[in-house]
Amino acid sequence: MKLNLRLILASGTFIVTMTAFAPAKDKFTAAEQQQISIETPGLFSRSNMVSIDLSSLGSNDYSFPLPVGKAKLTNGDSQLEISTKKGDAVKAMFEGTVRLSRNISSYGNVIVIRHTNGLETMYSGNAQNMVEVGQEVKAGQTIAIVGGSKGHYSCTFAIMINGGRVNPETILDISSHRLRNQALICEKRGERVNVSVSGAELGRGLTLDPDEVNDPFVNSSTFKLDLAQISQEHWAYPLPGSHVISPYGGRRHHSGVDIKTKPRDEILAAFDGVVTRSGVYFGYGYCIVIRHAYGFETLYGHQCKNFVKVGQKVKAGEVIGLTGRTGRATTEHLHFETYFKGRRFNPALLFDHTNKKLQASVLTLTKGGGIKSGKL
Repeated sequence: MKLNLRLILASGTFIVTMTAFAPAKDKFTAAEQQQISIETPGLFSRSNMVSIDLSSLGSNDYSFPLPVGKAKLTNGDSQLEISTKKGDAVKAMFEGTVRLSRNISSYGNVIVIRHTNGLETMYSGNAQNMVEVGQEVKAGQTIAIVGGSKGHYSCTFAIMINGGRVNPETILDISSHRLRNQALICEKRGERVNVSVSGAELGRGLTLDPDEVNDPFVNSSTFKLDLAQISQEHWAYPLPGSHVISPYGGRRHHSGVDIKTKPRDEILAAFDGVVTRSGVYFGYGYCIVIRHAYGFETLYGHQCKNFVKVGQKVKAGEVIGLTGRTGRATTEHLHFETYFKGRRFNPALLFDHTNKKLQASVLTLTKGGGIKSGKL
């Protein structure tokens, strides 16, 4: 199967077949056959941004390098050490062409494969390399025998884009060995390539469950969150049927939005998450705080009763409490706040309060806590 790389240009998006990035042996330069980290010729020749779609891969198009091995992040989270038993076979992750296969001081026997999807993978510390430069390989094909000594056998594995290493957790769930079903956005900035994901796992729909989503700021300082990709079962307006009685900000510098229906009405969790606060909290009265993915939190205040406890996992739409007027409140209502990286922001960036639905927008998030709304 020939994989595709989607090039994103200012004028739009188009597809090219990636065979140009996996040349035959005589097309690799001497430097490419000697150096582990080196730029991929032509990868950014048409644009400084490319998108590598991993969601289209079938079961035969991907293999974890050591399927029965145990992996852990090492070297500043830039590579995996995958431990297994003596004599185990090292597998190619995707299809591609062997760019380097040799012994390098401090790496031992090492293989680098340039894949047809634009990525490169490195496998080092091998007892024996089983492939040669220029050889085409398939996903899951044996390329080496794992190395080691004194009862410890392992392969050091890394993923690269244009010579720079990508945190493997951006692409893999290292505990389950599962490939994340998503698209990688790779943007060249000078000598660096920033890697982020376009939403999250496309096949399942996006969730804000912090236990299901990897950190997008590991390899990039910005991340674009398309709210339209949050599937219907993973969000809920916190008080259906309500109306706004006090908006965010204004002359009062209101820290959230007050929405009202009737006393003891059911309050819903806005997104999947984990409860970090549930109890009386100053002027909020009975208050609940839920932690979500990407650095988001939601706060619910003035309840007459809370139904959840700290540490409890909740699903979007789950009833977490009943509206009340505890704390500094003059009428029964829900005080709703939203946070990103510890900073409050207007809940209207997430929710259309009139229609009780998510906004049709894309949020640009920054590692430092910035948040900006825009259109696709």
